[in-house]
Amino acid sequence: MNVIRHTLDKLRDPTNILEGDRYEFIIHIEVEEDDELYMENGVYIKLIYAALPQEPRIVQYHLYEDTTNNPLDFELEDDEVDELKEFCRSQVQ
Repeated sequence: MNVIRHTLDKLRDPTNILEGDRYEFIIHIEVEEDDELYMENGVYIKLIYAALPQEPRIVQYHLYEDTTNNPLDFELEDDEVDELKEFCRSQVQ
């Protein structure tokens, strides 16, 4: 899984209930043709990343087909989630 491009927006918490900062990422990825995630139109991931001091984490993520924006019913493997978490961490620092 290779990141082609991404966008990043810091989310605001007007209630100040949430600990740490939250960010919304839209990450367009390149997937090899033999991967079950492969879509001819491409794939992107929309996720919420919590930048917590003690343990940064991905709060949620969803996969979409590029161009059509149709949601995909797939889960990422643990190592892919870890890779995304590290990518997000590096972008918010």
